[in-house]
Formats: sequence, C-alpha cells, structure tokens
Amino acid sequence: MKNHLYIVSRSFGIGICLVGILSFSDIFTTPLYLEVPKGWPEPKYNFNRNPLTEEGFELGRHLFYDPILSRDNTISCSSCHLQQTGFTHVDHQLSHGIEGKIGTRNSMALINLAWNKDFMWDGGVNNLEVQAINPITSPTEMDEKLENVVAKLQNNPKYRTLFTKAYGDDKVTSQRLLKALAQFTVMLKSSNSKYDKVMRKEENFTQQEQHGYDLFKTNCASCHKEPLFADDRFEKNGLALDETLNDLGRIKITGKTEDKMRFKIPTLRNIQFTFPYMHDGRFKTLTEVVKHYNFLGNDKSLPKELAKPMNLSDNDRVDLVVFLQTLTDKEFLFDKRYGFPRE
Repeated sequence: MKNHLYIVSRSFGIGICLVGILSFSDIFTTPLYLEVPKGWPEPKYNFNRNPLTEEGFELGRHLFYDPILSRDNTISCSSCHLQQTGFTHVDHQLSHGIEGKIGTRNSMALINLAWNKDFMWDGGVNNLEVQAINPITSPTEMDEKLENVVAKLQNNPKYRTLFTKAYGDDKVTSQRLLKALAQFTVMLKSSNSKYDKVMRKEENFTQQEQHGYDLFKTNCASCHKEPLFADDRFEKNGLALDETLNDLGRIKITGKTEDKMRFKIPTLRNIQFTFPYMHDGRFKTLTEVVKHYNFLGNDKSLPKELAKPMNLSDNDRVDLVVFLQTLTDKEFLFDKRYGFPRE
C-alpha cells in the first residue's frame, strides 16, 4: 500500500459525479479513514463492501454500548468487551450473559480486527459484518432474535435519527445494524504502545525489556507475529481438556480430527490488561502463562514451535513478562472516541 491510508467513503456535496448517481448518505455523510502504521501489512477487511463513515461509526458505537440488543435489555457488547481491559471481560474466566448465564469461553479481545481473517476462538465466523449475530442470538449471551432487535430499534426515536444520519433514512434492517457494528469494531486500532514507539525510534527499551524482547523473538514470535502479535492460524498449545466444558476447539467447525484442541492464536497487544488468559480463562496472570509454555515437554502432537521446552530461568521469565507489558497502549485503552457515547 502506497500511502498507508484507507479512504473508505465519499462526501462530494453533489448528486452526480463521474462514477454515477450518489445516494443521500453518500452526499451528506463524512468519510472515515483507517491509517495503516508504517511497516504493517495491509488490512484483510473489505472496506469496499462496507464504506466507513463517521455517522456509521457513531451508530455502531451506540449499538455496541446499548443493552437493547439483548432479550431483557441488560447485556450489551461492552458487558463482555470493556475498553479499559482491551475490549474483553475481566474478573471471571468465562463470559456472562443475561439472567446470570455463563458461557463456555473467555471472550476475545477486540483489537486490530481489520487485520483478522477469522473470528472467534474456533474461527466459526469469517466475516466481521456477521460476527455480532453469534452473541446476539446465543442463549447464554444476549439470547435475542435479530428481528426483535430490529423492531426495538425501529421504535426508538434516537436510533431512527442515528440510522437516518448514517444511511439517509430511518429504516432499520439487520444488515444495516450489523454493518454499523462492524464500522465501530473495525476501527479499534491499537498501535501506540511503548513497543511501537521503540520501533519508531521515539523511545528505547530498558535493558530488562530488551532481554525480554530477545527471548520473545526466540520463543514466541513464530506464533505471535510482529507487528500485530497475532496469527490467523489455529494451533494446539498443550492445554489439557477441561472436562467440565469439553471444548474441543476448531474440530467443531471443520470436522477434521487434526483440528481437535486447536484454537485461534490471539493478539498479545494490551495483554497486560486482557486477563484471564486462554480460551477458557484458566490462567489469571502472565506469569502462569509463561510457566505453562516454559515447561511443555516433548509432545509430538504440538506444533513444531512448541515441541521443544523453552527452559527459561526465573529471571528470564520475569524479563519476558516485562517485555509483554511494553505492548500496552494506554492511548487505545482510554481513547474517548472508543468509549461510551455520552450525549
């Protein structure tokens, strides 16, 4: 990409141009831009399919924080995806839904989704614009039907206004609802941690952070690839099956035996605050996570990257965790633009 800037909408102020006749929303909406940091790969999200606008983003932001999406109007997307914890939940291993229901997995952090190809721990969704269907309709999360959500929004004066601003008329449809949510979540970009500043030569690592970074590149980077610190692959990570959950991972999606106990490799950005860790939230601290990987034995069922023990000393493990803390992006975690939309 040449200029590292995605221009994803139009605002011409006229009704006709060389590319054809524009709709109301093309004329009166404000274009929204996703700037791609220098050295990053191109996003995988198809912006042409869902042109971003400020008005669409704001509609999605209101929807994200509104419990109106749930059956009893008590659970919003933000109930499990809190901004200050990297847009994931905190204080419990598994996500919680309406009426105190408990899900079967730890919620994933919503960070840099524009660069994701698949979503959910098992990759059961491959399109960000339909991802929200899962939590909205899940019996243990929002437990609602899309048609009911559409009806509630259509009867809400605030949303009729917001839909008009975003789409040119106040008609609420499930497609518009889902696209607006995607416009908000696709813009959740985190790229200004200390690590990023060091890469831009604006700051320097401490000696301890540098040693941790060296250890990371040797032991972790093959799965958690820079600069996103993530991967689209699904892998086994040596965790024993939790027999109370019986979550077998990606095999439920593909039906392939080799996908048993394979889960999506998540991003490590803001990992300091996205605890608990793993698909079932079994680890509360980064120290526990590092110890798990450090003491994996020779297991032929594991990917080659994990087949050999890391054999890190106590000091090495501390330094690795110290480096991981440099992936914290406080600007992202406290950016008011991503926060609850106050009138």
